[in-house]
Amino acid sequence: MAAESAAFTPLTLPVLPLDDEVVLPGMVVPLDLSDAEVRAAVEAAQAAARSEPGKPRVLLVPRIDGTHAATGVLGTVEQVGRLADGDPGALIRGRGRVRIGAGTTGPGAALWVEGTRVDETVPEPLPGQVAELVKEYKALATAWLRKRGAWQVVDRVQAIDDVSALADNSGYSPFLTTEQKVELLETTDPVARLKLATQQLRDHLAEQDVAETIAKDVQEGVDKQQREFLLRRQLEAVRKELREINGEQDGEESDDYRARVEAADLPEKVREAALKEVDKLERSSDQSPEGSWIRTWLDTVLEMPWSEHTEDAYDIQGAQAVLDAEHAGLEDVKERITEYLAVRKRRGDRGLGVVGGRRGGAVLALVGPPGVGKTSLGESVAHAMGRKFVRVALGGVRDEAEIRGHRRTYVGALPGRIVRAIKEAGSMNPVVLLDEIDKVGSDFRGDPAAALLEVLDPAQNHTFRDHYLEVELDLSDVVFLATANVLEAIPEALLDRMELVRLDGYTEDEKVVIARDHLLPRQLERAGLDADEVTVDEGALRKLAGEYTREAGVRTLERSIARLLRKVAAQHELGERELPFTVTDADLRALIGRPHHVPESAQDPAERRTAVPGVATGLAVTGAGGDVLYVEASLADPETGAAGLTLTGQLGDVMKESAQIALSFLRSHGAELELPVGDLKDRGAHIHFPAGAVPKDGPSAGVTMTTALASLLSGRLVRTDVAMTGEVSLTGRVLPIGGVKQKLLAAHRAGVTTVIIPKRNEPDLDDVPAEVLDKLDVHAVTDVRQVLELALAPATNGARPEVPVAA
Repeated sequence: MAAESAAFTPLTLPVLPLDDEVVLPGMVVPLDLSDAEVRAAVEAAQAAARSEPGKPRVLLVPRIDGTHAATGVLGTVEQVGRLADGDPGALIRGRGRVRIGAGTTGPGAALWVEGTRVDETVPEPLPGQVAELVKEYKALATAWLRKRGAWQVVDRVQAIDDVSALADNSGYSPFLTTEQKVELLETTDPVARLKLATQQLRDHLAEQDVAETIAKDVQEGVDKQQREFLLRRQLEAVRKELREINGEQDGEESDDYRARVEAADLPEKVREAALKEVDKLERSSDQSPEGSWIRTWLDTVLEMPWSEHTEDAYDIQGAQAVLDAEHAGLEDVKERITEYLAVRKRRGDRGLGVVGGRRGGAVLALVGPPGVGKTSLGESVAHAMGRKFVRVALGGVRDEAEIRGHRRTYVGALPGRIVRAIKEAGSMNPVVLLDEIDKVGSDFRGDPAAALLEVLDPAQNHTFRDHYLEVELDLSDVVFLATANVLEAIPEALLDRMELVRLDGYTEDEKVVIARDHLLPRQLERAGLDADEVTVDEGALRKLAGEYTREAGVRTLERSIARLLRKVAAQHELGERELPFTVTDADLRALIGRPHHVPESAQDPAERRTAVPGVATGLAVTGAGGDVLYVEASLADPETGAAGLTLTGQLGDVMKESAQIALSFLRSHGAELELPVGDLKDRGAHIHFPAGAVPKDGPSAGVTMTTALASLLSGRLVRTDVAMTGEVSLTGRVLPIGGVKQKLLAAHRAGVTTVIIPKRNEPDLDDVPAEVLDKLDVHAVTDVRQVLELALAPATNGARPEVPVAA
């Protein structure tokens, strides 16, 4: 490396300041003489040159923010004339670096300073590292110049061999900042300066490569968007031409959501929310996924019947006639709908249609066994009221979003089933049937039953807010009918919001009427038969309802009628039977086989279950309605030594406790009842409930188990025509139970004529149809002793029959 030399003669030169500009040795630059300082320096140099040989010389010094650099460049004024724009100018060539010293005086108005030339020579030959550096710089400079298309400059750069001149050549680079050029100027060591210039050029090429890559990607994206835009425009033009050819109207108006929102009859808050979404849609691009979400939301809002209401049919007598014509029985529901219409009519007459922002909707829960007509009743209610009807199936629903809707941010988001039901109905006051509300489940996705709390609360549902719509929806004018089979499966908070109406099943007479007026005409049509071709008399229908089916509803009865008609149709097509044909009860066995449910009273006395001591007939309520339940008791062989109580039949805890209570009562009061209680101490008792695969629970079999054990110990048979229900206490009191109506209907279906119920359940007899009560001898009792007196047959010949022994 060459060190600085002091061999040069000190120089006295006029200063030519350069504002935010740097000139390096070897550079030739034009300067504007319009600037006073530039003109003063050039004139001073010309004045000094008159007394000295050579060209006028100036000192080019960078001035940044008013501060002069410590190193300048000796420049010679090559020519003075006019610039390209016509202004006076001077052409100056940089000759070498000068270290600036103290100021001095000189001719003219310029600032004169003393300076010392800087030695920039590099010893020959060049070291290997310096030669490699020169080669790398030339390669980088050549690559940059070729990108700019400056092929002539490439040859000039390749011809430079001097290290210092090569480094100073970078002063022409337009990408260098003033600070970077000053750094090059003040680096006096040529090799270090070349290293700095190489690094600056390398960094610039790297940035340029990144910028070119980004620009290429952007250009490709822009080209793709432009191509897609052009293709979409072409597609729209093709569609427009096709619409014109087919004579269709231009569909652009349907895409103008703002016009559609402003033209729609929306509530004020809904309109504001819709217009905000329209603003977002107008600001978003066609390719934005948010645009499709907003369009779907706007379509849903615009499809909602915000201002559509059907006029209720206030013909109360006509509505009652419609209900009577379409459904037999079900008086409770019919009365409730009639009351609703009457009250709504009076509210409308007095201007009380809307009170406190709420209308007069209704929420009814129809609870009863399958097949009693809960679902079809909803259509009849809508028909009677003159409203639209829509059914929402809730069986198996486990996702809360099914009720309240999904958030719009989710892919494939939809409003909840309630909102979809309103949209499907096309009015804001339909009859909505929430079918199988007791089958709603819950898991990690939430509890749909909890989401229904607001929907079915008359005090809250006028401001129902769906997660998808996020605007208030008034449900207060909707009539909700919820159906369920099991009352206990409905959450208590949800049940509290609904008015409970029980449908406990049909009597045999009601089933015959339903089969004659509704089921038979429908099945005749499905079988392709006319009413005058096949006739089913009332005796056959009664036998179908009583012996071929045993259910609370009429679903199995309808299937039996369908099977009967299919058989007749098939026999006619095979030429085995002529039409018209009348089906009597005597024809049923030949057509559809033997009866499946023969009443206990119709069997041979020796084949009846109660033909032996220890068997009693109880009454129970299941998910399919009321049913007859038999209880069997036996004592173990005393030689086995097995004591205690054994219970079988898949019993629940409450029923097991009832058996323990019955056994304890008989042990403590056996002497009073003249029962051999010693057998209960020495021999184990076994109580069994047949149909062992069916789970059973509840306290209402207490008196039945007590009667069975008493029959077993006394040897007296339980009367065949007697069935009983009631909870028993340790003191022998008979306590009230539930489901009296369903149990009495089941007893009537089973052919039982005498029923024992708790005294405190006597008011429940008002709900039992009169034709059933007329055929039953109902005894209301308060004590187990009364039950035993009524249920146990007298002992024959005063002798005690043999007690059954468990193997």
